[in-house]
Amino acid sequence: MVEMSGIYKGQKHCDLTHGPSGALISTDAPKDNHGRGESFSPTDLVAAALGACMLTIMAIQAEKKGLDLKESSFHVSKEMQEGPRKISRLALTLQLPSCIGLADRKDLEVAAITCPVHRSLHPDIQIPVTFAWEI
Repeated sequence: MVEMSGIYKGQKHCDLTHGPSGALISTDAPKDNHGRGESFSPTDLVAAALGACMLTIMAIQAEKKGLDLKESSFHVSKEMQEGPRKISRLALTLQLPSCIGLADRKDLEVAAITCPVHRSLHPDIQIPVTFAWEI
């Protein structure tokens, strides 16, 4: 179990604390939902968590095979649905090393798609993923 905490600071800002490390993250409501967009919104954190989780799970699998994914990256675009407001689409592109062989690529792609965050998201959310093996 991992514990985290948060405190509302006013003006749609929250300060979040990661219990084990003490790391801090601040959030703000997005401009299109009564905020100033000065930091990650809670739904931005969901989108970023998906990309980070996919890369992390791929890196764990890669290490088992003696492969290095250092400098791999992701870009995610989040789309919101109105009424009721919720995430409707997370389009993700992963930039990955071209030196990884085809068989290993397939294993790493399966690992990404089965990461805990991806598995935890509601099935109504569209999640197109592009694996760009080109760095």
